[in-house]
Amino acid sequence: MDTQPRIDDASHAQRRALIVSTSRDRGALAAARSLRAAGWTVGVGTPEGRGMLCSSRAVAVCHTVPRPRGDGKAFINGVAAAVKAGGYDVVFGGGDDWMAALATYRHQIPTTVAHPSPDAVERALDKVLLAESAGRVGMAAPRTVPATPEAIADWEGPVVVKSRAHWSPGQTRPHRIEARLFDSMTAAKERVNHMEELGAEPLLQEPIRGQLGALIGFFRDGRLEGRVQQETPRLWPTPNGASARARTVAVDAVLAQQVDALLTEIGWWGLVELQFLTDDDGVSHLIDFNGRFFGSIALTNAARPGLADAWGRLALGETVPHLADAPAGFRYAWTAGDLRRARIERRGGLAADLIDTVRWASRAQHSVWDVKDPGPTLNLIFARFTRDKPVTLRPSAA
Repeated sequence: MDTQPRIDDASHAQRRALIVSTSRDRGALAAARSLRAAGWTVGVGTPEGRGMLCSSRAVAVCHTVPRPRGDGKAFINGVAAAVKAGGYDVVFGGGDDWMAALATYRHQIPTTVAHPSPDAVERALDKVLLAESAGRVGMAAPRTVPATPEAIADWEGPVVVKSRAHWSPGQTRPHRIEARLFDSMTAAKERVNHMEELGAEPLLQEPIRGQLGALIGFFRDGRLEGRVQQETPRLWPTPNGASARARTVAVDAVLAQQVDALLTEIGWWGLVELQFLTDDDGVSHLIDFNGRFFGSIALTNAARPGLADAWGRLALGETVPHLADAPAGFRYAWTAGDLRRARIERRGGLAADLIDTVRWASRAQHSVWDVKDPGPTLNLIFARFTRDKPVTLRPSAA
């Protein structure tokens, strides 16, 4: 792990963090709010240099940082310029590509990078390597193979088509390629061909039917701390999307032990969210690894405050106290996604599902909305009427 020498906490009371991501990153927004609440000065770097993320009161300044594409020079120069302007002590990547690029170019970044080594990041983000690591520690994971002509010819039944990784050095394609479920390989072939045309490496993965959940925490010295376990009763897009609703549950000690072994195998440290599908037999199958700020981190912040702060302080070499597990019973809502889901699923009828959605949202932590920080929500609403062009609306502090 690359960190600075251990320093005295009191001498570094005004820590400064830079988050580089897209302007609409909900996870980065929740992280900025959490870091600000812990006393950090937070700056963000986005390709637009403005937008939803920049509209938060938690963000002191917004910089223009290009996406990590091509030879990476524009990205490196953008991060370096932001660090020079803001005097940041540490930089976080808000998405897989931002995180992987920071890890890869860490020796050209003029401040501490809050991510593990490039090798560890590759083992976490490469879905074939991740499944192999899971198998070595006895953790269940769906069968995952490269979409070779032989694998395509031999595949029977439904299939999930995924990109092997969402970023690699020299990548020029502009967007993340999301996973899709198909009823047959015949239906999936067009998706496989499209991904290959874009320069991505498609994978074939066995579909798993089960309850989506996640185990989150802060990993150091071989153990996950500040553990937050959540389950997801509603998804958008349905049936294979992100958490439209989530709630914290008691930590599964057996699963947590397997996670400790997996993260040790990978060589991980810092924040992590591992996503699972738990089948009818109670077996949790690892399907995704997020080693950066994630969509439902607002729930984590509410149930177990301080994980982002602990991660930043660990990267800086500071002493970080033990973090206790989160209690069960906290709720999360991505209300915009949940409303779209209700319009399609109509559980108990459209009216009943919409009422249930509003009732859940009224008692939940939200991904964007915060009565004390309305700027990001206002920004998203306003952007709908300006053809989604990124703007920055920051209400006065009054």
